[in-house]
Amino acid sequence: MAAAGAEAERGETGARCPRPPGPLPRPKPCGTARWAGRRRADTPSAGRSRPAPAPAPTPPAPAPAPGRAGPVRARFRVPRARVLVGGVCARAASWKAWCVPCLVSLDTLQELCRKEKLTCKSIGITKRNLNNYEVEYLCDYKVVKGVEYYLVKWKGWPESTNTWEPLRNLKCPQLLQQFSSDKSSYLSRVKKGKAVTPKNSSKPLPPAVAEYIVNKAKQRIALRRWQDYLNRRKNHKAMIFVENTVDLEGPPSDFYYINEYRPAPGIILNNEATFGCSCTNCFFEKCCPVEAGVVLAYNKKQQIKIKPGTPIYECNSRCLCGPDCPNRIVQKGTQYSLCIFRTSNGCGWGVKTLVKIKKMSFVMEYVGEVITSEEAEKRGRLYDNQGITYLFDLDYESDEFTVDAARYGNVSHFVNHSCDPNLQVFSVFIDNLDTRLPRIALFSTRTIKAGEELTFDYQMKGSGELSSDSVDHSPAKKRVRTECKCGAETCRGYLN
Repeated sequence: MAAAGAEAERGETGARCPRPPGPLPRPKPCGTARWAGRRRADTPSAGRSRPAPAPAPTPPAPAPAPGRAGPVRARFRVPRARVLVGGVCARAASWKAWCVPCLVSLDTLQELCRKEKLTCKSIGITKRNLNNYEVEYLCDYKVVKGVEYYLVKWKGWPESTNTWEPLRNLKCPQLLQQFSSDKSSYLSRVKKGKAVTPKNSSKPLPPAVAEYIVNKAKQRIALRRWQDYLNRRKNHKAMIFVENTVDLEGPPSDFYYINEYRPAPGIILNNEATFGCSCTNCFFEKCCPVEAGVVLAYNKKQQIKIKPGTPIYECNSRCLCGPDCPNRIVQKGTQYSLCIFRTSNGCGWGVKTLVKIKKMSFVMEYVGEVITSEEAEKRGRLYDNQGITYLFDLDYESDEFTVDAARYGNVSHFVNHSCDPNLQVFSVFIDNLDTRLPRIALFSTRTIKAGEELTFDYQMKGSGELSSDSVDHSPAKKRVRTECKCGAETCRGYLN
């Protein structure tokens, strides 16, 4: 399971030592690894004279973090009160001072802290581990005179400080297992090209194999950080996991997680309810749905009982009923742990559930940037040329607005299309009762097993019907058609 994998990777401590890697005068265990007196692994026949200690690593020019605005100019010193992390100054935060977004990566900040002998809990640099060396990942492998060596990338240090370390010094079984798994994965993929598994020798692995292992390790770290970002941003209790066992694709570079609609300039969302119910039991009294002219959408098991196309009116912020009201389902957010994963059928990223979802249960909302229909037409032509589809028309009663989840969205951004989906679209009204701007909720159409991918029909409107514009195959439109890869028996062949 993705959850278990994420926890396992998070729990890997690697090898630590309070001294730089390289020759030591005498064996001394420390941290979670046992360090023995040794010569440089890449020079096993070094002389008998006592080697000089390894020089302190010099950090490279700061590089921009993934998804950041741009690079930071090289040649600068970081003042002790100006170490910034993710837009928060570690020391200024305690002083409640102003701060600016940081453009350098976490690794670069850690390198600068160690060079300047600074501590910053926000980026994991403390007095206890300031001079420690921890294995971040393994880069290469070779055997010298019957002794196995691994090329180690040290966490928080530049790649120029990588060192060859004997296997006996590395007490990081999960990283060793991951290295072996990545090597086997690469070799199995090129097996058709008559690739042969390299035998133990004094030479490192073939460059292509070593490069793949390093890129896979970097990808794994990037996805773990993105997973942490998603879980910091979400406003629901259920966890979000990320995994990619298919290729080397990393986190999207221009996607920002949001929990509710983000209006485009010029669009105003009125999220203040004008009235609410005074029920003590919304199941049996004249509640919000009745006032709106519809029936209560849910049964006592919190499952939806109305037909697609019927609007959902939930109790709002002005209602006197409490948070346990049976008519508050969508507003509580996703209740299921979900995993954003890389699909193997060429559909890019997808979403699967990690737990069983009962039939007719609320799964997630579809959120994004609210734009006008005119702007949606412009973006739609661009998205068609790129072969992507993120526009959802809010046409419950009118066709004035569209939700664009291409750049701003939540987990639903990654849910793939299917002509035979397991999710159904419903229009929801809570605090905003403007019928032009319903919230879009996705409910399960059947029982969904743990590990099953979640899908909905991209041509489905909020009214529960297929969009006539989407299924119009008239050549007069001259739109670029996006091929559907859902594989359903009822597949229509195209997404638009």
